[in-house]
Amino acid sequence: MISAVFEMDKIIEELPAKAKEKWVENKKYFAKLKRKPRKRLDLLMKEIHDDEFKHTDCLTCANCCKTTSPIFTERDISRISKHLKMKEGRFIEQYLQRDDEDFMVLKTAPCTFLDHDNSCFIYDVRPKACSEYPHTNRKKFIQLTELTLKNTEVCPAVFNMVETLKAKLPLENFK
Repeated sequence: MISAVFEMDKIIEELPAKAKEKWVENKKYFAKLKRKPRKRLDLLMKEIHDDEFKHTDCLTCANCCKTTSPIFTERDISRISKHLKMKEGRFIEQYLQRDDEDFMVLKTAPCTFLDHDNSCFIYDVRPKACSEYPHTNRKKFIQLTELTLKNTEVCPAVFNMVETLKAKLPLENFK
């Protein structure tokens, strides 16, 4: 397990540079994909997503929890504050703030609810954005390409999935 954690630490350390190196290529790829969407794209992405998570263990990484905040919806706030036996106002005051886009997000990173073993204290009631992360197996994937591009900088699995997608559906097929 220690070697897996060490290996993941190295992957996470190298990820921003790798994502930056592929940024322009990936942006062009998604732009072309948006102009000529494939009928079976959602099925292909689900297959790629499922395959990736057969060998990717989020508990060895948790980079998303360490570096970014999910958006907290009103339902999330209600559910989590109830679970923590807190009033919603107190939960918001203690843990959340509004970001530049007027979304409720965590005040701090890493996530307040991330444990030392990369597990989540509130896993069963976590925000919807966390339960759906990295959003690569959702319907209408084509609408999430900007988010996916951003997530290649944070999540090694997303980076790998984009590379796999490009290999399975190359730009040469976009004529």
